Amino acid sequence: MQNNKRFTFIDLFAGIGGFHIAMDKIGGECVFASEWDNDCRKTYIANFSKTSNNIFTNGEPNEFFVGDITKIDPKNIPNHDVICAGFPCQPFSQAGYKRGFGDTRGTLFFNVANIMKEKKPKAVFLENVRGLLTHDNGKTFEIIKNTIEELGYTMHYQIVKASDFNCPQHRPRLFMICFRNDIDSSEFKFPEAIPLKYTMSDVWEGHVDRKIGFTLRCGGKGSPIDDRRNWDGYIVDGIERRIGPKEGKRMQGFPDDFEFPVSKWAAMKQLGNSVAIPAIQAVAEKMIEIIEKDGDKNGGI
Repeated sequence: MQNNKRFTFIDLFAGIGGFHIAMDKIGGECVFASEWDNDCRKTYIANFSKTSNNIFTNGEPNEFFVGDITKIDPKNIPNHDVICAGFPCQPFSQAGYKRGFGDTRGTLFFNVANIMKEKKPKAVFLENVRGLLTHDNGKTFEIIKNTIEELGYTMHYQIVKASDFNCPQHRPRLFMICFRNDIDSSEFKFPEAIPLKYTMSDVWEGHVDRKIGFTLRCGGKGSPIDDRRNWDGYIVDGIERRIGPKEGKRMQGFPDDFEFPVSKWAAMKQLGNSVAIPAIQAVAEKMIEIIEKDGDKNGGI
């Protein structure tokens, strides 16, 4: 592995790089990323152009940091150990009620499946809203799971809350960990929850009655603080305050020095669409342990 990294990964539907940070923290090397939104690309470039030499040249994106993944031939993507993809949950309007690989055509999930089919990574980490599990009476998830299995992978899935991994918001999300069938994943288990030590009082640097905050969202700010739709207003040391990028970064596990070369409004939208980094990191570590254990049996990852 180059640069003594444990594994390589690609970052699909990369957003502002929550997956990238989490995988880097456990020793991963990003070899390809894709994000179509121009504002998200600006943020991604600002934060990773100095550290990800594989996908940037002299601070500028190269052929390994692309926009629209639907226009990329999977053959042109570098080989990698892991796919990371918080793929958009588009309606599976063309999927019908059938099962199988062909039924995913026309959705962005199909692009992930197509890359899996071509590159055969050791593992895939998929993330989505928890509603995907029950969408269309479970038929949408069934299509995804069947497709994964047809491609020669075993899926493990669980709804994971950010607050179980020291992130002060509930943020329940569906995590799907998929291992190639030649890798024994029978011992894979999602990590146990840990006690919450970092609370909303730490986020605000002042007293807040709520230890766990409202789930960070990407829109609908400004509701009255006593309204059931309020999610961004808090009473801090007796004063009403509204979440900004500084607090949003802390709630999602981003470092304080993470940069936003975009408007405050765009930054909040990006944070609301991102992942809770500590939860991703905790689950990814368990995934990599399985890959490494298999590699020890077969001569390396």
